[in-house]
Amino acid sequence: MKPVQKDAYTLILEAIDMGIYRPGDRLVESDLAERFGVSRTPIREALQRLETQSLLARDGRSLIVASLDHNQLAELYVVRAELEGLAAGLAARHATDEEVRVLRDMVEQDRGLIGNPAAMARANRRFHKQIHLASHNRFLVQQLDLVHRSMALMATTSLAAKGRDEVALAEHDEIVSGIEARNPEAAGAALKTHISKAFVTRLKLDSGEVDSTL
Repeated sequence: MKPVQKDAYTLILEAIDMGIYRPGDRLVESDLAERFGVSRTPIREALQRLETQSLLARDGRSLIVASLDHNQLAELYVVRAELEGLAAGLAARHATDEEVRVLRDMVEQDRGLIGNPAAMARANRRFHKQIHLASHNRFLVQQLDLVHRSMALMATTSLAAKGRDEVALAEHDEIVSGIEARNPEAAGAALKTHISKAFVTRLKLDSGEVDSTL
């Protein structure tokens, strides 16, 4: 079976998400076309779409990866906490036994990534995405996809804060315990608390109050 070809929009979005392009970086059509091996027309269309979604911003005649100011960051975390909490609660109700098993396995496997912020950040995205899917609500999944696209506009992960990865993993464990117990209230509360603590850590990182391991 031939692998699915990714479109220009997905390729650029993934590059931003992986930190290849960071907030403030200029995106040039010709450079992107060469990097991804596609023509400039789909690149141009993808850039227009990303600008419409506020993931790119204008700097004179150039397009740059957007950044989030303090107020936008706070607004994003408020929405994320509510939607993610809802997803965890729905997962506690609707996740199959197999989906719950996958979540538990993720927590156990991710223990081996402690001390590696970049790998932990990738694992963290997979974990949260699995909870979204386990909610079995396609409209909620769509909204959370939009939220997580905006999360890519942060220059660093909160998991870069010294000691945060181990604490975050303990929080993941608590979230999964709530889902395993089929307790929507406990699962939702645990995930909202997890997002709140991540926000506090990010604010401390941005202020220089805590050290980054990156």
